[in-house]
Amino acid sequence: MKKNAIGIKLIFGVISLFFVVFLAMPIVRLSLRSFMDTNGVYTLSVYQSVFTGHKFGQALRNSFEIAALSAAVATLIAFVLAYTCYYTNLPAKGKSIIRIAAMFPMFMPTITYGFAIIYSFGNNGLLTKCFHHKLPFDLYGIWGLLIGYSVYTIPVAFLLISNTMQYIDKKVMVVSKVMGDKSYATFWIAIIRPLLGTLCGAFIQAFFLSFTDFGIPASVGGRFEVVASVLYRQMLGGIPNFGKGAAVAMIMLLPSIVSICLLQFLEKYNIRYKKISGAELTKNRLRDVIWSGLSVLFLVLMLSIFAVIFVAPFVTDWPNKVSFSLEHIIAVFTDDSLLQIYINTLEMAVLTAIIGTFTAYGAALVTARSHMPKWCKGIIEGIALVTNTIPGMVLGVAYMFVFSGTSLQNTMWILLICNVIHYFSSPYLMMKNSLSKLNESWETTAGLMGDSWLKTIVRIVTPNVRESLWSVFDYYFTNACVTVSAIIFLVGSRTMVLTTKIKQLQYINKFNEVFVLSLLIFFTNLIAKALFAVLAKYKLSRRAKGMHKKEELCFEEN
Repeated sequence: MKKNAIGIKLIFGVISLFFVVFLAMPIVRLSLRSFMDTNGVYTLSVYQSVFTGHKFGQALRNSFEIAALSAAVATLIAFVLAYTCYYTNLPAKGKSIIRIAAMFPMFMPTITYGFAIIYSFGNNGLLTKCFHHKLPFDLYGIWGLLIGYSVYTIPVAFLLISNTMQYIDKKVMVVSKVMGDKSYATFWIAIIRPLLGTLCGAFIQAFFLSFTDFGIPASVGGRFEVVASVLYRQMLGGIPNFGKGAAVAMIMLLPSIVSICLLQFLEKYNIRYKKISGAELTKNRLRDVIWSGLSVLFLVLMLSIFAVIFVAPFVTDWPNKVSFSLEHIIAVFTDDSLLQIYINTLEMAVLTAIIGTFTAYGAALVTARSHMPKWCKGIIEGIALVTNTIPGMVLGVAYMFVFSGTSLQNTMWILLICNVIHYFSSPYLMMKNSLSKLNESWETTAGLMGDSWLKTIVRIVTPNVRESLWSVFDYYFTNACVTVSAIIFLVGSRTMVLTTKIKQLQYINKFNEVFVLSLLIFFTNLIAKALFAVLAKYKLSRRAKGMHKKEELCFEEN
């Protein structure tokens, strides 16, 4: 038993040290740097100069307003999509299409969203030309950001809402109708009330992602200043000001602190049923048509934005010369430097996924499969909560201050570490939930049989959560491919990846190359997701066959 305790304590110690060095220390250093003026003196004058600076207050208000509006739109659309999947009699194939389509934006980097919006709805946009009608508003500024942020955050909101919706007891709806409640009362009691905490959580997550995103305002922000673009300009602009940049980064942490408090508060609104009962939905054609129609409408509007990405790269010169051409595709794939950047992206994504999966799995073992003290588990839970809300740009700026001049600067390792920490929360929760569902006595029984804790984890526990491990691997891989805000401050000429190259191409107006690289990212993620799904199912089916053979042998012996 002592050996078992040593093993889990070692995992806890390594993970804790990792986050102390690469999360706590950089944030503390960033905090101290934000109070330091150009002479190295600690003072409040840096914050004073930021708040009294040109248009910063307006940029802060703009960020809060557009993030709140986008989060509300995304949460509403995500609810409609989830409701259609769980509370209508739409055929199973139709529901599967909705789920897949809702996840589509996750395969594209956010910096591409703005270009896609411009090339779709601009004066010479694809959809503008198809329908011969221009939009009545300017895409550069608040409208472009609203469209981009909403599309960007719909997948996250949909995942949160649909995940909770599948665990709602549908018999509550039946009971409510039997009791004679009106339709709107049943809708509130049976659906909205159990979802209230999740809906607020989805809004907070969508708000936070919009508030801290850099890719979308970089392309369609125009003169509508937001905090993320102010931070980028302070750190990497023509005349960088690291003191002000650090102060702006710390100000961006304010929503993180508020988010943590709100998410903790909302926990009490999550309804947990002792038993989840399935109930056959009543036939209601009008309901099915209305909700399905709304879902189709929202998805068509969302996906139409990305249609141009699949058209422009195959056109000679959009919109001037629209003849078919593979010139842009060939130019990208015959450019050795771009191929090297693609290799860098794959390397970063694969290594991030490997390291991230081990980290998330180890942390989940501490909280779900050990008898460690509550304070140890509390530390892991706290880390997950913090990483869930810390902006990628803030993490990138903090790493600039801590690791500049060290052996980690401009290396692939700093990018890997940044990604692992930035995206830690969701993979950890996925693994924790999977491990919590397994039989709690496995390790104890194996220990009594003489097996070590490590052998039990490797031979018994791990095979039973293999599907979740592949899901975690896929999550890390996909996000590492599309991330830009966390690593924009950390890449060097040798570690350039596709998303940062897209940002570079933006400055020289090479939008055809931008779309080709975006397609490359999209198909890489699509192929990877299909591959991981096949591997997960293959391993599961193989294990199922093995267990079936063992059962047959036992039956024959008896």
